[in-house]
Amino acid sequence: MLRDQNLIPLSHQHQHALALCVRIDRAIQADDADLQVWQPEIQQIYEQEVANHFAAEEKELFPAAQRISFELSTLVAELSSEHTSLRGLFALAAARKMSANDLQNFAEKLSAHIRKEERQLFQAMQKMMPPEELTRLGKALDKALAVGPDACILPTPSTRLRPRTR
Repeated sequence: MLRDQNLIPLSHQHQHALALCVRIDRAIQADDADLQVWQPEIQQIYEQEVANHFAAEEKELFPAAQRISFELSTLVAELSSEHTSLRGLFALAAARKMSANDLQNFAEKLSAHIRKEERQLFQAMQKMMPPEELTRLGKALDKALAVGPDACILPTPSTRLRPRTR
């Protein structure tokens, strides 16, 4: 199913975060995951995009989904709990206290969370919400997302996956 235009801004931000997860996974697989490089980048991404993204979802998207059906209320509760858990992992990065296991756990949890929102929540909302309600939601999301930067953070030379030199 194509993504409804009113949910596309959130989906674009999801793509940014998934790209981060892929880069982390590749670095881990290549045994090249320097925590001193990744933690500041994770903190920066949280501060520049994810914090506002979570807030917009919690203020606008989740309440709209809960009004639709009990099934979505249960899903929203799971997603809200995942936001709390992910905030804890972002805080570990900000405090520079992530271990290699924490970094891997972070990438796995963030990726799974995004896929759950995209494949379950967004799909259900698109099927169940009348078009005019989706339009109202889209306007509210645009307003909520406008308070934060919307630029994608590009990888730096130090965070790109590099060939191993051995």
